[in-house]
Amino acid sequence: MKLLTDEIRRKLPLLGSQDGRGGKQTAWVKFFMPSGPFTWYATEFDGTDMFFGLVDGLEKELGYFSLSELKSIRGPFGLAVERDMYWEPKMLEEIAPELFRSRSQAGKGASS
Repeated sequence: MKLLTDEIRRKLPLLGSQDGRGGKQTAWVKFFMPSGPFTWYATEFDGTDMFFGLVDGLEKELGYFSLSELKSIRGPFGLAVERDMYWEPKMLEEIAPELFRSRSQAGKGASS
């Protein structure tokens, strides 16, 4: 399976172009380990190898990851990272709302 098609490559915003948008950043492509807990949601791409987005593994965090890294990963039974072919772009706050709640929102309901 081709991890990054030309069509997806054209849709991905350039690295740094969504700075300051927080949870309003759009995840254009989703990669996952079919035999493990890791999922990568790419919001930006440098056009060559480097993505920025949400990594959901042992915990959820924003950060950089590379296409070459994704291609090299092998899980149990030699299974490689795959692209979710049915993925529809979503904002990060839809995927991981807990990362983008403000402190005032997070405190609501705690005392009720």
